[in-house]
Amino acid sequence: MAFTAPRTSTRPSSRRHPLVATAMVLPLAALLVVVFGGWEAVVTQASSVAVMLGR
Repeated sequence: MAFTAPRTSTRPSSRRHPLVATAMVLPLAALLVVVFGGWEAVVTQASSVAVMLGR
């Protein structure tokens, strides 16, 4: 078998803060809602999640 070098990661080991991840995703999510017209589905899902978290 051929020798393979150990894999090294160039990514930092720290994780991204949830607010940073949210800020990165929101513009794309808004664009998809506008393009596909899924505002009603988003509202329905958000209200369902809110009800589940309220329990």
